Order: sequence, then C-alpha cells, then structure tokens
Amino acid sequence: MRLRSAANLAWQLAALVLIAFAVMGLRPGQVSGYSMRPRIDSDEYVLINALAYRLGTPQRGDIVAFRHERSAPTVYLKRVIGVPGDRISIDRGTVSVNGVPLAEPYVRFGDSRSFAALVVPHDDYYVLGDNRANSDDSRVWGFVTAQDLIGRALFGVWPPAHFGVLM
Repeated sequence: MRLRSAANLAWQLAALVLIAFAVMGLRPGQVSGYSMRPRIDSDEYVLINALAYRLGTPQRGDIVAFRHERSAPTVYLKRVIGVPGDRISIDRGTVSVNGVPLAEPYVRFGDSRSFAALVVPHDDYYVLGDNRANSDDSRVWGFVTAQDLIGRALFGVWPPAHFGVLM
C-alpha cells in the first residue's frame, strides 16, 4: 500500500513540475551545432523562457532563442550584442558597441575578421555566436527582428556537466 502511494506521489510531483514549467513559459530545446561553444554544446538541452520578451525586452548579453526568416523551422541560440540604437563595429575580431570595445569573457574561439560599422534598427537585435570562428549570425545574415524572438535561454539541463544558469 505504501509503495503505491509513493509512486502516485511521484507522478503527481512530475505533473506539478510540468504544469509549473508551462505556467512560467519554460520550454525545453535541444541544441544542434557548435556556435555557442564552450558554454553550450551540440546536443545539449536548455530551458527557454518563452514569456521573457512578452514581458520585457532583450538586454545585451542575453542568450536568445529565435527563428530567422531564412530558415523558419530552425531555432537558433545566439547572444545579444546590440540592441536598438546601438552602433556595432567589428575590427579584426574586436567587437565595439557605441565606440567602446566589448568585454567578452565567454568568447574562447574568436576570429580576426572585420565588418563595417552599422546601427541596430528599432525592433531589431544584433546577435553573435560565442564561437565566432564557427557561427552563422548577424555578421552573415543581418539583424533578428523582435517578432522572431522565441525567448531567453535560461538553463542548461542536460548533460549534467552543463547543468546551470546560462550567461
């Protein structure tokens, strides 16, 4: 009798956790590709807060999930580098925002390319992968629109070695 009630309690707890995720707007996603290495690896599972940008706006440094117009079924994860009104320039791999070089401790695999300066339009975002040497991002296909944002990637959940807050 006790075993049955413990199993029932476990199912109820699991259902409660799933309901809490749904209410908080959390959804799981599996990463495919290496553009966010070393923090997020291919085949890793992350939790995405799908309500984050319905209640607020992306901030520089957020890791966002989005669909890009050129590949509607694919969901990307990239880091926000520029918000509306920012002037972004990249000189031999060094990213500057509004004339100030950006401190990027999360970039371990950089590149030395340069890109012309640009200003991020209203309702758009400039995003880059942390693995600059292996990332298709705003340098290649331009800005991400606010309407294409799915949410903010919050936690790595699997594998256990990558469990934790994404920053």
